[in-house]
Amino acid sequence: MSEIEEAKRPYHHGNLKKVIVDTALHMLTENNGWQFTLREVARRAEVSHAAPYKHFPDKNSLLAELALIGFDQMGAELTKALKLAGITPTDRFFIAGKAYIQFGLTHPSLYKLMFSAEANTESSQVHLDKRAMSALGVLLEILETGQNQKEFKRRELNDQTAACWAQVHGLTMLSIDGLLFAEKVGENAIDGALKTLLEGLKA
Repeated sequence: MSEIEEAKRPYHHGNLKKVIVDTALHMLTENNGWQFTLREVARRAEVSHAAPYKHFPDKNSLLAELALIGFDQMGAELTKALKLAGITPTDRFFIAGKAYIQFGLTHPSLYKLMFSAEANTESSQVHLDKRAMSALGVLLEILETGQNQKEFKRRELNDQTAACWAQVHGLTMLSIDGLLFAEKVGENAIDGALKTLLEGLKA
């Protein structure tokens, strides 16, 4: 099919943006991660090669949207995991930490994209977007409640957040890459690390 013929292909989708995003999300799960082109996405979505540009000026803007969807999904998973009445901030922290790491293990390519340079550019500050901040807000709420209930040490909230986020993110990346070898860090490295982190938070 020539480029002229391809450009004339009619759209047969009711929501072009959703089709492009859903196709790219599916391609993200394949072996090459996000090493695809917008032309490849268009071909797989069965639309003209120019169609993605109606919603995304370049590939990085599409990747930024995929990353934000990742934060939406992660925030939803954390909220779902925490829907237990009467649990303490300590319980909530442990449950949220496990759910965060599980999200990364379940969606490894999406998780890596969320923290990649390609999705986080000068024009697409994904991590400062309210959708990403909302996911981080789950951790902030747990820490703030823990301080207010005198279960966690009274410290600068941002400092506690940065320390906790850094450690859980590191555990997630090591888990995704299969580097938490029992020979190096024991059989229950994740649980042990989260418990150690909690000991540092406890008042």
